[in-house]
Amino acid sequence: MKRIALFINSLQKGGSERVMANLAEYFHGRGYEVILVTQYKRENEYGISPQIRRVYSEPEETELQGGRLKNFITRFKKLRGIWKSYKPDVVLSFLGKNNLMAIATSMFLPVKTAVSVRGEPTMEYEGRLMQLAAKFMFRFADGAVFQTRKALAFFPKAVQKKSVMLPNPLSSQFLNRRHTGAREDIIAAAGRLDENKNHAMLIHAFDKIAAEFPQVKLVIYGDGGLKAELQALIDSKGLSDRVTLAGSVTDLADKICSARIFALTSNTEGMPNSIIEAMALGIPVVSTDCPCGGPAALIENGTNGILVPVGDAFALSDAFRLILTDTELAQRLSDNAYKTSEGFAPEKVNKEWEEFLMRL
Repeated sequence: MKRIALFINSLQKGGSERVMANLAEYFHGRGYEVILVTQYKRENEYGISPQIRRVYSEPEETELQGGRLKNFITRFKKLRGIWKSYKPDVVLSFLGKNNLMAIATSMFLPVKTAVSVRGEPTMEYEGRLMQLAAKFMFRFADGAVFQTRKALAFFPKAVQKKSVMLPNPLSSQFLNRRHTGAREDIIAAAGRLDENKNHAMLIHAFDKIAAEFPQVKLVIYGDGGLKAELQALIDSKGLSDRVTLAGSVTDLADKICSARIFALTSNTEGMPNSIIEAMALGIPVVSTDCPCGGPAALIENGTNGILVPVGDAFALSDAFRLILTDTELAQRLSDNAYKTSEGFAPEKVNKEWEEFLMRL
C-alpha cells in the first residue's frame, strides 16, 4: 500500500483547498494511507474523514523567536522531520512557497515529490527573485501539475517535460443536481471577498442593469477581508435590498442551482472550480477572460458561456442583459455548459491524478 502525503497551507475554504480535501478522501477511499500536512488549522475549513491523519508543519511560536533566516531553518527542519517520520512514498504539494519547501525538504530522501501550480505563476511567485527560484527549484521535482498551458509555458523546457495538465475533479455535491424547472431571478457568485475576485466590478455591473430588471437580485457567497468595503459600496448605490453578501455556506449547490446566471469576475484564475460547478448545475456562466487562461479553457465564448474582459463592468452588464432577455441563448448556454462539465466527473479526474502520482 502506498503512503501519500498531501501538503497545503490549510483547508480554509477555497478552490485549491477543496481539490486537496477531495483528493485526500479519494486516496483514502482507494486504500492508500493518507497524511494531510498543513501549516495551520483555520476557521471555516473543509472537513475530512477522521481516519485521515492530519499533521501541522508550522513550528510553535516559542520556536520562532529568531530572525528570518533562523525561522526559515526552523520551518525547514520541522517539515523535513515530518517526511522522515512518516516516510511517505509520494508528496503532493499545492501552491506557491509550499511547492518550493516540499522540493527542498524532501531532497535526498526516498520520496517522490510532485508540485502543482494552481493559478497564474507570476501571482503565486511574486517578484523576479521568487520566479527565478521557482523555475530553478521545479527542476528537482519528480513531476509537476498545471491547469492551463499558459501557466505551463512560464516554466523552462526541463520542467515542462515532466509536467502534466490535470483538471480539478467536480465536487460530489454538484453531481446530478442540474435544475430543470423555472429559474429564480438571481445572479449568483461565489468566492473569497478579496481584491483578486473583484466583486466590486460585479456590483458595479449589476448596478447598471438593476433598473431594467427590478425583479433580479445579486447574491454573493463567500467571506473575506473586503466584506465591509463591499457592503459599503452596495449601500452607497442604494442596492442593499437587491444585493446580498451571503457569507460562506456548506450547501452551495442547493443555494445556487436555480440561479439564472453565475458570474466570476476575477483578475486572475487557474481552473476555477466555481465555473465547473455552475456548469454542472446547468447555470449560464459569465466570466472574465483572465490570466492564466482557466476560464477560457472552459468556456467557448457564446457557446457554453460568455467571456468578458478583466475589469470591464460595462461588458459584464451587457452579458447579463443578453442572457436575461434572450431565453433561447440562455437555454443553449445551459445545455452546452452541462455537457462541458461531464468531462470533470470526479471518478474520471481523480483516477488521472492517481495514475500520475503512481507513475513517479
